[in-house]
Amino acid sequence: QVQLVESGGGLVQPGGSLRLTCAASGFPFSTSTMFWYRRTPGKERELLASIALSGESMIWANSVKGRFTASRDNAKNTIFLQMNSLSPEDTAVYYCNMGVHWGQGTQVTVSP
Repeated sequence: QVQLVESGGGLVQPGGSLRLTCAASGFPFSTSTMFWYRRTPGKERELLASIALSGESMIWANSVKGRFTASRDNAKNTIFLQMNSLSPEDTAVYYCNMGVHWGQGTQVTVSP
C-alpha cells in the first residue's frame, strides 16, 4: 500500500524558511519520480517541483524559482522541499505526489 506522509509545515513569518519532508513507502521509491504540489483555497493545485530518480530536481513554478529547492534521499525513501524567503502568497497546503498517489498534505502559513 502506497503511503506518502508530509511533515514540516507550520506558521512562519514572512522572510522565513521551512523544510518540508515527505516519507514514502509501499512502492519502489528509488525508481520513482516524485513531485511537490501546493493548493491555495480557490485555486488549482500548482506543480512546484519534480525530483527524478537520480536526484535531479526541476522547479516548475515561476513564483518559487530561486527560493525553493527540492531534493530526495533514496536511502530513507524521503523527499524534501526547502522553502526560503517565504511570503504570505506561499500560504497553502503542500502535497507530495507519486503517480496517482497523494499525501494528506501539510499546511504552511506565512504571516507576521
